[in-house]
Amino acid sequence: MIKPVICLAGPTAAGKSAATLALAQRWPIEVIVMDSATIYRGMDIGTAKPSKLEQASMPHHLLDIRDPAESYSAAEFQRDASLLIEQIQARGNLPLLCGGTMLYYKALREGLNNLPQADPAVRAAIDNEARTSGWPELHRQLSEYDPVTAARLAPNDSQRLQRAIEIYRVSGRPMSDWLADARPAQNDSHRFVTLSLEPSDRLALHARIAARYHTMIKEGLLDEVRTLHARPDLHDGLPSVRCVGYRQLWEYLDGRISIGQAVEQAVAATRQLAKRQLTWLRSQPERQVIDCLASDAAAQVVDQAARQWN
Repeated sequence: MIKPVICLAGPTAAGKSAATLALAQRWPIEVIVMDSATIYRGMDIGTAKPSKLEQASMPHHLLDIRDPAESYSAAEFQRDASLLIEQIQARGNLPLLCGGTMLYYKALREGLNNLPQADPAVRAAIDNEARTSGWPELHRQLSEYDPVTAARLAPNDSQRLQRAIEIYRVSGRPMSDWLADARPAQNDSHRFVTLSLEPSDRLALHARIAARYHTMIKEGLLDEVRTLHARPDLHDGLPSVRCVGYRQLWEYLDGRISIGQAVEQAVAATRQLAKRQLTWLRSQPERQVIDCLASDAAAQVVDQAARQWN
């Protein structure tokens, strides 16, 4: 019997790292990190990247695989994670997907639509317009030619807005048409099981998020961002710089907002990220939910995994 591939998912600050360590104490696991921020080298504190001790206790894959000046797509994750699953299983170990980038998980499980490829020149032009007019204005423009896509995107969701506008400008067709025409093929080579760490009290998760970000600031996050900001090849149009918690400090270093505003906005943006992550997870009826606020949450994850792996 082929063992299933478990995905340990959940919003930011849900305790996925602690649960992963508990799993590693019982099984020979190798972690496939499912996170669009921890892929970047030099971005450690603000991404809550696994510590050196955690990385030494079990193999972690897809960490530090890109320079912040580079990009990494869901299609690349789909390819890399699929290969890693095969390699880990061939070694006799158990692959564990872990992270909060739900687009990556969706790409791996469900496949991808055949959307137009990225065009760096078009993206740069869109970023320049956003700097001048603001993302809400570009969102308003998107609603005129692609109201379906605009309706599901927040006015300041810069990364997704950029992609939707880019697709229209490159192809002349709205993104919603592309998605309706090309249904992705399901991944039938593996059976995925989703263990989802979710809060029974949203306000308690919000408190965790705020406390964690303030701890990151104390641990030197501002200096980490300052090092990135000093690089002439990095700018606020890059996916790395747009990461939640980094973008706001970048704006502070640009002199556009105060440090207090940056921290406040970063915490608010992280809460919005958690909300989007939970919305996606709750659309998956087959997931197995564990209260991330429970004192025995990690133990419950181990129990649920035992039903799949033993």
